[in-house]
Amino acid sequence: MAGNSQRRNRRTSNKKGMQVGSGGQRRRGLEGKGPTPPASARKGHKKNRVANAQAKQAAARRPAPRRGGVKGTSEMVVGRNPVYEALRDGVPAVTLYVQQYIDNDERVRDVLKLAGDRGTINLMEAPRPELDRMTNGLNHQGLVLQVPPYEYAHPDDLLAAADDNHEDPLIVALDGVTDPRNLGAIVRSVSAFGGHGVVVPERRAAGMTAGAWKSSAGTAARTPVSRVTNLTRALEGYQKAGLTVVGLAADGEHTVEDLEELNGPVVIVIGSEGKGLGRLVGETCDYRVRISMPGGAESLNAGVAAGIVLYEVARRRA
Repeated sequence: MAGNSQRRNRRTSNKKGMQVGSGGQRRRGLEGKGPTPPASARKGHKKNRVANAQAKQAAARRPAPRRGGVKGTSEMVVGRNPVYEALRDGVPAVTLYVQQYIDNDERVRDVLKLAGDRGTINLMEAPRPELDRMTNGLNHQGLVLQVPPYEYAHPDDLLAAADDNHEDPLIVALDGVTDPRNLGAIVRSVSAFGGHGVVVPERRAAGMTAGAWKSSAGTAARTPVSRVTNLTRALEGYQKAGLTVVGLAADGEHTVEDLEELNGPVVIVIGSEGKGLGRLVGETCDYRVRISMPGGAESLNAGVAAGIVLYEVARRRA
């Protein structure tokens, strides 16, 4: 009896359990999958490979999307003449601080008129101790002008500006130029000769201060300046985008008038008046060129040198 029971249990345990249904998967697998995609969209097809290659080439020709750049810091212009000149020359300003009970002489009246004519500058009256604190004890003469932080462009924005105008990029990069007036003069030359912007490093270089803005004679409002953490890396990025990097050097192997590469997309690199190009920047340049100077001068001011080369490029493109 016990043996029969065990045999029945063994037979029962060998039986399959409940079958799990397909949940309609088989039925859905028989449904149509829509129209056949074109050959250019079918992975592995020859036309698909051709279409992908064309898309990559088009992407390489397009400049990178505009991403914006870093912002500078707020700046204070102090003193009656500096404030007057900044307002007269169109330097952007947020607030004009005027000392309480200030002597209302002609220069103060001129400053108040210029600020009022703009209509966008806040006028604030402040006691002398407050102005002393704001300016760290500088001789403000009762007038302090607050200049907003300069909004630097991204290096790719300069390429995009050229692309928008259907032009070969013409960019100037500065290596070790520390005088804001030189920076402003170069911005002015870039604007005058159809350039697309200026690149400056963050360290050991002039930024877009009120002094640079004044020297640009207002052209900084329409000529972008980009500030980068590593100038060498920025130049390499431009090279990958198809630009030729040309450095100005007193011992350059080529002359400006003889270098054919200035006819195409180009970055012109200008070093400091005393030291010239840094070693890494100089090694990154595709060509090093010199400006012929029959008079025998050893070097030129950075702003003057930039103007000469930019004129040569503009002359060729005309």
